[in-house]
Amino acid sequence: MSSVDLTKDKKLSGARKWAISVVEHKWFAPFITVIIVVNAITLGMGTYDVWPTGWVRAMHAFDGIVTSIFVMEIGLKLIAYRWGFFKSGWNVFDLAIVSIALVPGAGPLSVLRAMRVLRVLRLISIVPMLRRIVEALLRAIPGMGAILAVLGLMIYVASVMATTLYSETNPVLFGSLPASALSLFQVMTMDGWRMEVVQPVMDAGHPYAWMFFLTYIVFVSFAVLNLFMALIVESLNDDFREEVQEMEEVADDLKEGQEEAHLERAELVMLIKSMREEMAELKDAVADNAEALRETKLRQKR
Repeated sequence: MSSVDLTKDKKLSGARKWAISVVEHKWFAPFITVIIVVNAITLGMGTYDVWPTGWVRAMHAFDGIVTSIFVMEIGLKLIAYRWGFFKSGWNVFDLAIVSIALVPGAGPLSVLRAMRVLRVLRLISIVPMLRRIVEALLRAIPGMGAILAVLGLMIYVASVMATTLYSETNPVLFGSLPASALSLFQVMTMDGWRMEVVQPVMDAGHPYAWMFFLTYIVFVSFAVLNLFMALIVESLNDDFREEVQEMEEVADDLKEGQEEAHLERAELVMLIKSMREEMAELKDAVADNAEALRETKLRQKR
């Protein structure tokens, strides 16, 4: 049953109908979005120590107000949808984020105050485009497992080779298998790979080491990592194709409905036309009977 049908259900209590009307109001989601964005800004401002005491108190007070608003939002949704609230994974996600915000941030739990910024993640559940991207990413996880396995295998093989080739001349970067894997991971990210990794190896007596590292970059960074992007894009395309298919089905249903309405309208027009013809014939018959009756009366008078 949709939310519109729920509001028309006479069996619902007044409080639940009111909660549904509030949650489904067109300004409810934009209002929550604005609160999340403003709260994200204030949380970022709170990381600086340049604000006056009054500003700091105001930001703390606003943080408490935001938490109260989120709690009331979740409460309204629970009243409106009851157990149906938990049928949506995004509702459960919002409940978890808000619950984390309620954890006290004092004493040994003061580190949990930093987790308040997780409330910004609620934008994912509210903004349709962000939600669509995350859903596509989640659908792509099974395929990512296979790509991660290939990536791990290639890094492992390259780590064994690098340890064997360069451990004696550069033990800091390639002295052990874990150190080699970490160095090669840095090369994979392309972060300072030339001056911090490749150049020291070449200066230590391996002038042709660049051939090994360039081959590694081509296969790992340019090939395997791009598979992740291709997989996510394909998942987004599948989602887009599903939406297009749904829209086409709706359009076909509308077209069929229009064709049925056109046929019904044509049948109705034919029926009205036949009724008019019958009425005209009946009118002519009545007129003939009236004329015959007048002639009969005239003959009787004579």
